[in-house]
Amino acid sequence: MQIALANVRCPSTPDESVAIALDAMSAAADGEAAIVCFPECFVPGYRTLETVEPPNQQWLNDAWATIDAKAAEVGICVILGTERFEGDRLLITARVTNSDGSLAGFQDKVQLDPSEEPVYSPGTKRRVFQCGDVSFSIVICHEGWRYPETVRWAARNGAHVVFHPHFELVDNDQFVPSGFADPQNTFHEKAALCRAAENTCYFATVNCALPGATTTSALIDPQGVLLSNQPYGQEGILFGEINTQLATRHWARRLKPSPA
Repeated sequence: MQIALANVRCPSTPDESVAIALDAMSAAADGEAAIVCFPECFVPGYRTLETVEPPNQQWLNDAWATIDAKAAEVGICVILGTERFEGDRLLITARVTNSDGSLAGFQDKVQLDPSEEPVYSPGTKRRVFQCGDVSFSIVICHEGWRYPETVRWAARNGAHVVFHPHFELVDNDQFVPSGFADPQNTFHEKAALCRAAENTCYFATVNCALPGATTTSALIDPQGVLLSNQPYGQEGILFGEINTQLATRHWARRLKPSPA
């Protein structure tokens, strides 16, 4: 199965995020991808304490309806980094739309970064989704980098590929890594290689195209080998193939229960 990672520019407004997403969905479908994954909180945009516009569930409902209609039009499954309300709690989430435009469900971010806790509430559940013959799960940014148990759970519960939408707050917009998992860079891309190898599953990580970003979008195979990555800071759709026969989840399945 062909998948696509939308390494798109960071939107300047919520409405622009929807327009960028629609264009990326068309490009992914034109490239014969069955699934396209967007960065964390891409619609309406990653929220910080400095974000001016307050969260708006009605605007989100309208945006999601537009995304769903486009998914049905071009026949693609969409993993949309977004946010949602659960009662009065605001959650970081990934919203999954089936290729016929129907809602498959949400994967909320369970393990928040400490900087997000004043803004967001944590989710409580994990799940596995299906697209054709491919089973997949989603871990969002910080939880995939710092908490390998999140990916281990996905592999042990049948996921061939774990999608990892993330977003980076850039400290130095002049930084350009020498290559993926640059030894002089942060640990993050090295962790991505480990998440795949330690679970014998694919790991698909996706960031926005940000000048100075220390991470980029990449697809890693079940042996922990980098298959492809997007040039740092460069907009584009990164395509890759998932072979379910290679995603055996062998090492994840061998995990023995923890002693009492």
